[in-house]
Amino acid sequence: MSIESVRAFFAAHAPDIEIIETETSSATVALAAEAHGVEPAQIAKTICLRVNEETMLIVAGGTARLDNRKFKERFGGKPRMLDAEQVVATTSHPVGGVCPFGLPEPLPIYCDVTLKQFSEVVPAAGATNAAVKLATDRLASLVNAEWVDVCQ
Repeated sequence: MSIESVRAFFAAHAPDIEIIETETSSATVALAAEAHGVEPAQIAKTICLRVNEETMLIVAGGTARLDNRKFKERFGGKPRMLDAEQVVATTSHPVGGVCPFGLPEPLPIYCDVTLKQFSEVVPAAGATNAAVKLATDRLASLVNAEWVDVCQ
């Protein structure tokens, strides 16, 4: 189960971080913001996509949108979103619970600068009703993410 791989990740790398499971779904940015009492932009959404033959994760502010021009300049191609089945196969996480933690295989992970406006962000944690709250810089360092500017 996906949330179990996230639990194992935090047990090994950041045992002080608690996974927050809510009674209601937090599968969308709006639902997650409401469930965790933060503004939508503070939700750290994880987008699983492919450019050319490389699959990657982009973690961005909840209200940010990919900017195709910026993305193409940075990665040399147009981003293609993976479908729900491909996302699960790649990350082990369901859409609405996708996060950069507890992945079955390493993937390149990029954090968009839209997250930097917050000292703390709320990414999902492997299930549609699970998340964590952590410092923005700690998110990036825990998953060895590179900072990029590919959103608007």
